[in-house]
Amino acid sequence: MPFSAASAYAIEDLRLAAQRHLPRAIFDFFDGGAEDELTLRDNRAAFARLRLLPRVLRDVSAIHTGIDLLGQPAALPMAIAPTGAVGYGQPGGDIAIARAAAAAGIPYTLSSSATASIEQIADAAPGRLWFQSYIFKNKTFQAGLIERARVAGYEALMITVDLPVGGKRERDQRNDFSVPFKLTAKNTLDFALHPAWVLNVLRRGLPVMENLRGLEQANKQPSASAIATSVGKNYDTAFDWEALQKLRDQWPRKLIVKGVLHPADAQRLADMGCDAVVVSNHGGRQLDGTVATLDALPGIVQAIGGRMPVLLDGGIRRGSDIVKALACGAQGVLLGRATLFGAVAGGQAGAERAIAILKDELTRTMQLCGMRTIQEIEAELLFEPKR
Repeated sequence: MPFSAASAYAIEDLRLAAQRHLPRAIFDFFDGGAEDELTLRDNRAAFARLRLLPRVLRDVSAIHTGIDLLGQPAALPMAIAPTGAVGYGQPGGDIAIARAAAAAGIPYTLSSSATASIEQIADAAPGRLWFQSYIFKNKTFQAGLIERARVAGYEALMITVDLPVGGKRERDQRNDFSVPFKLTAKNTLDFALHPAWVLNVLRRGLPVMENLRGLEQANKQPSASAIATSVGKNYDTAFDWEALQKLRDQWPRKLIVKGVLHPADAQRLADMGCDAVVVSNHGGRQLDGTVATLDALPGIVQAIGGRMPVLLDGGIRRGSDIVKALACGAQGVLLGRATLFGAVAGGQAGAERAIAILKDELTRTMQLCGMRTIQEIEAELLFEPKR
């Protein structure tokens, strides 16, 4: 039976629908984390540890969820996180998520490893667009990507700084999932049990990481797998503060830095003149055992002292999670797996459903807590049980 986005009542419903649709190897690539997945689980557990302390007897007949986010209005305190290789799960998935973001009135961040190009997204989903770039050794290539984003009208550049090397994702190893992809006895059976997905791939062909064409000249017609093989080898492990300052000086618009957990690093980014910082541990996909992003958030907010917005990435599955993040000092959150699962399960309708679920839960939580505007959500709303 075809999946109906309207039948999903929680992000977990979308996750389970995506799991049913995808071969295990592909689903685990999206869903999994590094090594023992301690950080992956703790990103969610941190929200569960924190409780709300509602206020009552307030007029909550009208709730306003809009905010100013990086100098422009957003209908909700959220943006779409950069998510790579979406086309593995749903052909056209990047555009589906971007269109859903535009319809919801929130920014969309295009990953440099997306399966849609900078220009395709700008043409197909006109809205608030941010472009995320990894740090490549090939500076000419990277400069070309950033210039393309500028010409296409992207309002912000997001630099990811927590990935000098890739993490060890053991689910991928156990599933015989590798790049370039190789058929084995184990994964052949896995793929054969998901004929709808296989037929889609056969009909459309393997996805292409469009923005990375040319990173390796040998790949004349690069598949996602072929490019992914070279991407890890092309990360610049020598990228440092001086190199980031050069990017800050060269990029004429908003600069967001993603992948920060230490307060001292956040403070230095504020001193540098960056426009926002994203508290992120890469969704638990790279270094296992790091602090949960919600736990790291208060220290970073304190270190920055209001000099630039702080966004939280990692573990957002409920509207109440958003409220907790805002109460801890974040100006907004990034949605990664939530809208990814929606798009994989149901295309644009699924991505729109993910945002709608979180909007409804956010509004409902605000009403039940006596908060009429995003600006009213403050630390007094939190209650942390004694351990």
